[in-house]
Amino acid sequence: MTKKDIIIKDLNLQPYMQTYQAMHEYTQRRDNQSPDQIWLVEHSAVFTQGKVGKPEHLLKQTNIPFVQTDRGGQITYHAPGQQIMYILFDLKRAKLGIRDMVSYLENSIIQTLANYDIIAYAKPDAPGVYIDTKKICSLGLHIQRGCTLHGLALNIDMDLTPFTYINPCGYAGLQMTQLKEYVSSIDRKVIKQQLTDNFISQLQNQ
Repeated sequence: MTKKDIIIKDLNLQPYMQTYQAMHEYTQRRDNQSPDQIWLVEHSAVFTQGKVGKPEHLLKQTNIPFVQTDRGGQITYHAPGQQIMYILFDLKRAKLGIRDMVSYLENSIIQTLANYDIIAYAKPDAPGVYIDTKKICSLGLHIQRGCTLHGLALNIDMDLTPFTYINPCGYAGLQMTQLKEYVSSIDRKVIKQQLTDNFISQLQNQ
């Protein structure tokens, strides 16, 4: 698999449900010749709950929309200033498992952060990426017809306050962080390029 085999779409700011529906529509109509895709996007403020999510992890009622989804994981928060990367990949064709894709996504974030001299790590029992004890990137996937939907959300420069209204990813007291707390100047185009390049590199080196 090479970069030219993958369609990369930069969708900028999009409503969550519009993107959610588009992911599912593409997955439903694709066949074994359909190209894999990476979607780079930001969403307006929204809480999303994973398919096994527990309602008690929403700690405070707000006017922020709440959406039930079919991805893995518990509750999280999306808003402008958070870089989301959705991956629409045919696992059967690539001969990969979901755990492989989770690791590739986590490693792509770890490598991207390393470019800024930030030491980050993944936890085998709690998907995502962490700096010290704080979480900077959330992750959740869903498999349909042998293909992945959803992906990762990297906090870059956003208002983190709404994360205090939930137990992020189902963990009470988990603190969230973001790139701007470690880096004074952030070029969002560079971040997008690094994320996609690092992810594709993981696939090529499997």
